[in-house]
Amino acid sequence: MYQISVKRIEQDLYDLSRFGYNENDQGVYRQGFSEADMQARHWLMEKMQQEGMTARLDGAANVIGRYENDTNRDKPAVMIGSHLDSVPAGGIFDGTLGVMAGLECVRVIRENAIDLSHPIEVVATSEEEGRFGGMLGSQAISGGITPDWLETAYDPSGETLKDAMARWDMDIHDVLHAYRHPDELKAFLELHIEQGPVLEARQIPIGVVDCISGVFKWVIHLRGKASHAGTAPMDMRSDAFMGAADFAHEIPRIIEEDGTDRSRLTIGRIELKPGFPHTIPGEAEFTIVGRDTCAEVMTNLANSCRRVLSAIARRHGLMFEYEEMSWLDPKSCDPDMVELLKSKAEARGYKYLQMPSGAGHDTQFMTDITKAGLIFVPSVGGISHAPDEMTHWVDIEKGANLLLDAVLELAA
Repeated sequence: MYQISVKRIEQDLYDLSRFGYNENDQGVYRQGFSEADMQARHWLMEKMQQEGMTARLDGAANVIGRYENDTNRDKPAVMIGSHLDSVPAGGIFDGTLGVMAGLECVRVIRENAIDLSHPIEVVATSEEEGRFGGMLGSQAISGGITPDWLETAYDPSGETLKDAMARWDMDIHDVLHAYRHPDELKAFLELHIEQGPVLEARQIPIGVVDCISGVFKWVIHLRGKASHAGTAPMDMRSDAFMGAADFAHEIPRIIEEDGTDRSRLTIGRIELKPGFPHTIPGEAEFTIVGRDTCAEVMTNLANSCRRVLSAIARRHGLMFEYEEMSWLDPKSCDPDMVELLKSKAEARGYKYLQMPSGAGHDTQFMTDITKAGLIFVPSVGGISHAPDEMTHWVDIEKGANLLLDAVLELAA
């Protein structure tokens, strides 16, 4: 069996972490279309060219490196990859591991002069972390972007996607040209850290993902009346924060009645206005992110959240409004790809767990246009989206070797 070099992957990840690294908190700040993000993309294209690949930046800012020869250039490609962007104060593994492992697979193929029947494409998708809502890069590749969404997408600070792209001389309408026809791709594979505690707790080095949770994101506005905190009686207030707090307490009941053990509801950000200690909050703005692996359950959770928020608003004398920032349906990985990954793990003698993904990944959109599979490796302590995100190199080596074996089966 061929072997990847985990040392090379390690060096690539450390080199990439320089783009957006913050010395104060040791976090990576490489949000989509930031200066660090675009610098990292051009750095990656140079590395791809050094490895004998052609490299380009498509209309959605996806980096695509292609390894082909004269006999296979007209065949559908096997695509490998993940994303380059990070959350604020992120770690060095989330997303980037899948990109660097894909690059390492091409290195091994090239060094061993392995004959391929299909080209290999390594992709580093753009804006997967949802700064503007959704997963821009993989949605663009799979044809899931509309002109209306492009024109209206904006980030939490109010900056539009259109302006963010224009800063880099990119035309927002070119995003629609990033679409890949299903005939162009034979398969898609992604290696990713689990971002949860299951694999580490069970001491299993490989997760073979069979389905990916859907996710919806809302911004909620509860509007009451700001008033003096000392003079307004408790029973005569329209306190927007009390409405938000009441809803937070209802989340366990909503999941118990309308969800499953795979359901998640999270309030990740809240802002009170006017935000003065001696003033009753007249407005509470907060986010709700809901997840489940079943589309029907997601809809039930969303409907229940609406009903509960409406009832709470009436109880506290508040106005209730919400804006749906994104809705991503749950997806199943291709059964043949699941079986391929399981058989290759068994051939290596790797213990594996067939499991769902509670987090969204590029793979869920790639399922719309090709056979797609997703490999997990353990996250130490279940930590991700934080500077102390960590995956042991021995587990990364196993995950990357499994990725290589699957790629060779599909392409060689």
